[in-house]
Amino acid sequence: MTTRVTNPKVDGFIRKAKTWKEEFEKLREIVLNCGLSEDIKWMHPCYTLEDKNIVLIHGFKDYCALLFHKGALLRDPHGILIQQTENVQAARQLRFTGLQQIIEMEATIEAYINEAIEVEKSGLAIEFKKSEQYAVPEEFQAKLDERADLKTAFEALTPGRQRAYLLHFSAPKQAKTREARVEKYMQQILDGKGLND
Repeated sequence: MTTRVTNPKVDGFIRKAKTWKEEFEKLREIVLNCGLSEDIKWMHPCYTLEDKNIVLIHGFKDYCALLFHKGALLRDPHGILIQQTENVQAARQLRFTGLQQIIEMEATIEAYINEAIEVEKSGLAIEFKKSEQYAVPEEFQAKLDERADLKTAFEALTPGRQRAYLLHFSAPKQAKTREARVEKYMQQILDGKGLND
C-alpha cells in the first residue's frame, strides 16, 4: 500500500461539506491508496500525478462523483463512465448515490484510477475539436456575412471563446431566440470579450 499524504485543505473541504461527507471520505481514501497527490483545485479535492490532473471529487444534489480529466481515453469495460453533456470532450464521471455503492465498487474504482494514471504516464492526449468543427448557427452566420468588423472580431477571439459563443448561440430551438442571443452579444464580441467576461 502506498504512503498516504493528506492535504489539510481537503480536510477543510470535507468538514464544510453539507452533504456527501462519508462518500467524500471513502472516495478520498480510495484515491489516496492509488498514490496520487492531493490538493484543492476548482474548489474541489483534486488528485494529481507529477502536477498533472488525474481525478477530481465533487458533489451535486443527486449524486457525488469522481471526474476523470482524461476519462474519454479510458477503456470503460463496465460502461459506467458518464459524459456530463455532449460538449464535454475529455472528462468523464463515475457517479455515486451512496456510501454502500462506493464500498461495493471499490475494486472497480481503483482499477479506473490506475488506468487513468497509466494514461497520463503514457503521454496520451485528447484531440479536441477545433472551433471550425462546430456548427455556426445561420442567424450568426448572417451577421458575420453582413458585418466584416464582427467577422474580424470573432476570428480574433481565442478558440475557447469562439466555441463558447457558438454553443450559446446554437442552444435555443427557436430561431427568434437564437437571433436575440446573437444581437445581445454582438457588441461584446466587437469589444474582444468572451461570453462570460
